[in-house]
Amino acid sequence: MVVNADLHVHSIYSSDSFISPKDLIYFAKKRGLNAVAVTDHNRVEGALKIAKETSFRIIPGIEVSSMHGHIVGLNVTEVIPKGLSADETVDRIHAAGGVAVACHPYTFFKYSLKEHVSAKFDAVEIINARAFPFGRSVRKAEEAAKRFGLSRVAGTDAHYGPQIGFAYTAIDAEPNVDDIAEAILKGRCQPFGTSVPWILNLQQQFQRLRRLVNKVGKAPADVF
Repeated sequence: MVVNADLHVHSIYSSDSFISPKDLIYFAKKRGLNAVAVTDHNRVEGALKIAKETSFRIIPGIEVSSMHGHIVGLNVTEVIPKGLSADETVDRIHAAGGVAVACHPYTFFKYSLKEHVSAKFDAVEIINARAFPFGRSVRKAEEAAKRFGLSRVAGTDAHYGPQIGFAYTAIDAEPNVDDIAEAILKGRCQPFGTSVPWILNLQQQFQRLRRLVNKVGKAPADVF
């Protein structure tokens, strides 16, 4: 069976995301996916909660802020401490039974690993649908995956529901989390996708601005 999964999605449990559990499932299905990895920033409780509340296949994960760049852990159900070196973060992900992914490793305006990508990782995020510049990011990620012999995956890095699914990974696996993780480790996966349309990124920024305005509007008067 082929599992089509967006392997990099942030829910409202990430402070910078607007994706509710309901929106996550709605847009994943709309894009023809049958699985999504919820990879909130340095947190796992959102992924675990959403997985319990839906029959849709949720791959629990985390995006860890390591000392050297962001690292996605798939099939991770415990918090991996932030601020560790890239190597130690990968070791912690492996100790937790997870798959370590070098996410957006060569992207501008994201905390990217660059020269800290190594053979210790299990996979490279070849396509990050919100990477800039997109073509360069894909090319350099492909080169790293080939150089280190790592599996190739894709995800959107979605923080806004309509962004989900513009990049996804086709995985030759049964639709359960352990088999999906094993298939990625063995390279039985292929990345697909393109960049998120600019209008959706603009809409996300509008949502962020509106949230900020609402927050300021609710602040006590004595803070000014």
